[in-house]
Amino acid sequence: MIETGHRDAVTVLRLNRPPVNAMNLELLRSLTETMRATHGPVVVTGTGRVFSAGVDLRQVLAGDARHAATLIDTLAEAFLAVFEHPAPTVAAINGAAIAGGCVLALACDVRLVVGGRIGLTEMAVGVPFPRAGLEIVRHALGSRVTRVVLRAEPFGAEAAVRLGLVDEQLPADGLMTRAVEIAAGMAPSPTTYALVKSQLHEPVRAALAQADDSATIAAWSAPETRERISRQLESLRRGDS
Repeated sequence: MIETGHRDAVTVLRLNRPPVNAMNLELLRSLTETMRATHGPVVVTGTGRVFSAGVDLRQVLAGDARHAATLIDTLAEAFLAVFEHPAPTVAAINGAAIAGGCVLALACDVRLVVGGRIGLTEMAVGVPFPRAGLEIVRHALGSRVTRVVLRAEPFGAEAAVRLGLVDEQLPADGLMTRAVEIAAGMAPSPTTYALVKSQLHEPVRAALAQADDSATIAAWSAPETRERISRQLESLRRGDS
């Protein structure tokens, strides 16, 4: 579910779970394993016309509280594997990046986008963030985090650039070239880059050392949450806006 390629010294990782690269346990574990085995700069992108639509909500509905706990732990491991990678990471956002897909992009050092919608829509469905995802979002967005998280709106590419969700908007035919260029050129001293990046991430590690996701697990498993997820999936099936 993670395709690996190389462009010069840059590793390109492609999420490949059609049609919308929704995150299930298999994809998340593959991403974690691949990131941990990869050295040097990385570009993360999606296959098709979507970067990632986030967590596979159908799997959330199909599982119980034990499954919710496993999924939340696996999400955290995947997000942190990207966030803590010591070399440059660039998200080449080839289409929509929603909810967990947006968190994955925010876990990267630099984010480039072609078009589509991007946003943290968890609150719109009534599903709380796992703590690792929330701390990564807080780190990436700074003072903008409350507006983006609590209003739970998806944004177009231009608005996403203005808000700092992404760094640049590019034409589709220039996305990968620019992503590889940035990833390859960010760390003339890999040792220094890894040190400074680790120092910048210290507040996230400190927060996660005190984190407890038990309330999040309970919320994901609650009947009212499952009902909201069911309504969301039915709305998507009908093609509602």
